[in-house]
Amino acid sequence: MAGDSYEGDTAAARRSGGIRASGRRRKPLSGRRRAVRAAAWTVAGAVVLGGTSLGFVYFKLDGNISGVDINAALGTDRPQDVPNGSMDILVLGSDSRAGANAKYGKDEGGARSDTAMVLHINEKHDKASVVSIPRDTIVQRPSCEGDGSADGRTVPAQQAMFNSAYKVGGPACAVKTVESLSGVRMDHYLEVDFAGFQRLINTLGGVEMTTHKAIKDKDSHLNLKAGTHRLNGEQSLGLVRTRHGVGDGSDLGRIQLQQAFLKALIDQVNSVGVFSSPKKLYDLADTATSAITTDSDLDSVGKLTGMAKMLKGIKSDDIQMTTLPVQYDPQDPNRVVQIDSKTEKVWSAIKHDKPVPKSATKGSAGDKTDIGDVVRDKAQAAPRAEKQAGR
Repeated sequence: MAGDSYEGDTAAARRSGGIRASGRRRKPLSGRRRAVRAAAWTVAGAVVLGGTSLGFVYFKLDGNISGVDINAALGTDRPQDVPNGSMDILVLGSDSRAGANAKYGKDEGGARSDTAMVLHINEKHDKASVVSIPRDTIVQRPSCEGDGSADGRTVPAQQAMFNSAYKVGGPACAVKTVESLSGVRMDHYLEVDFAGFQRLINTLGGVEMTTHKAIKDKDSHLNLKAGTHRLNGEQSLGLVRTRHGVGDGSDLGRIQLQQAFLKALIDQVNSVGVFSSPKKLYDLADTATSAITTDSDLDSVGKLTGMAKMLKGIKSDDIQMTTLPVQYDPQDPNRVVQIDSKTEKVWSAIKHDKPVPKSATKGSAGDKTDIGDVVRDKAQAAPRAEKQAGR
């Protein structure tokens, strides 16, 4: 569905905090960097807030950011651009093993999306919803302009795993696939690679998580005993990558770990006090802006600062986490397929700026994969301890 045009006062109303809450891209292509981990949006937004007062700092950080003109690549054949003040961001990760990521495995000829989350900020900018899309979901991938291994040729539409979209057509194809899947226009795009994610966590000072069972997974380089840990970058990366160390070994259990980690990361960003330390603020901003790739409407410090102002009031308790309703594919237990009647409820709630109803995920395979007895962040662990103590 082609996007509508809005001018005059309506267009002005669509801008909030220095960026448009929904809208058309204007800046030309400035390049791209393969990359993610789930929480780059909140780190990048939080650390640049207040960091633009000195000119040399501004231009240094501004030059760190890589941008991709998604809007120009996709044209007008997109879901309607609704100017209600809400915002939808595709946060995407890649399993690229190129460059500094080579230590995490063999480069098999092209990156795919390792993690995908649609982040919806509501109209009032005081609540958010995150919808995780399992990478092994079989979807109808639309035709895309090829990228990388496709040598720039158009890749025809076909039934394929969701994570193949990034491999064949880069960020633009990933966005196009999500928009086709959801009917929701993505206003922005963020990604970060393995090495960038690790640097972010280390610069932040680690993230505190509590594990109620030991987690050991040689594939993700993770070995944690039960207890409370301040995870460094390497451990955090292992936690959000592990799929054999928890639950049924599927991507669905890993998604729940990623969602728990995202909440803990948000709490850490809010509590670390970077704004009272100019050096800490600069170090974190420098790392964050070097680690992320954004769409061209966010590829400057000023625009990221605008988003930070929009998001700064949202705490972890204000975020609803949802996994796209799926069931295991009867023809291949290593793949999942959407439960259409339930996914429609999820995307309808996002479109109408409402919380996702519980009925949308009831009975989903993702809803059944409960890793709550394995890992909790600090805030989740305290009520459970009190309950077990009979208080």
